[in-house]
Amino acid sequence: MPAYESGDRFGFGCGLCCRNLVWPVQDQVCPLRENTVESSAEPVVRDAEHDDVAAIRRFGEAHIRPHYAPLIGAAAADEQVRSWWNEAHIGAAVAGGLVVVADADGHLVGVGQRGRSGGDHVVYKLYVHPRHRGNGLGPRLLDALIRQLPADADRLYIEHFVANERAGAFYEREGFTVEKVEPSPTGDPALGVVWRVRPLATFAKTSGRA
Repeated sequence: MPAYESGDRFGFGCGLCCRNLVWPVQDQVCPLRENTVESSAEPVVRDAEHDDVAAIRRFGEAHIRPHYAPLIGAAAADEQVRSWWNEAHIGAAVAGGLVVVADADGHLVGVGQRGRSGGDHVVYKLYVHPRHRGNGLGPRLLDALIRQLPADADRLYIEHFVANERAGAFYEREGFTVEKVEPSPTGDPALGVVWRVRPLATFAKTSGRA
């Protein structure tokens, strides 16, 4: 059972985003006019590489604030971006083989990140670009993270804010059941953290890592 350490308060998709931005995976310069880019290519889900770090950071900056601000307030949303979408944090996770991305013809359209809480495996990020929701990309990112787990991993945890009901509904469909609701030290019910768990015994993992 996780020690319920503070971390990225995981959410699925960006259903409340007010901007529809798609950042190139490789391009180091992403002017605002890139928000008009469309891609009809089927996204490829793959392990993130060092060259993806800047694009992942920009993806977070573009989508996390508008997604979370209506749920948990602007200040808490800003703190999410500063703490968990900065280049150092993302770079370390990518270097550790903990991040997967969805790449649609060179454009970043989804991100997943896992980690550890004590001896337990936890998914800390799973986000899909608004234009690519509803096509099974979220489950594909989740499956890619599960395939990275070591062969003896028997369960997987996720966490999300109480206010993020969209995330809760998604994880419920994906077989994650509520194990604990951790109240926020601020006393704000919206900032409480729901921890969910799913057994992995019935899910094949073709390649394993620590």
